[in-house]
Amino acid sequence: MVPLGIKYIPHALERMKERGISRELVEEALQSPDDTTEGYLGRKVAQKRINGKLIRVIYEEIENEVVVITAYVTSKVKKYGGE
Repeated sequence: MVPLGIKYIPHALERMKERGISRELVEEALQSPDDTTEGYLGRKVAQKRINGKLIRVIYEEIENEVVVITAYVTSKVKKYGGE
């Protein structure tokens, strides 16, 4: 499989900064997710458990790139099936 490039829309970068989420953490979740599910509007959601919480990265695959829409960390692990 050819590795995909990763792009961030401005909204994603703003939200990551507000939430204290690093690009490294987002890229780790994208490259080795615990789970990937379908999101709204054909988007995908990569999830990874970290320190008892769940990072969720919402993204689209466009041509040979992953375009990150937003990312957040939640403690609602059960709600999103991250057990």
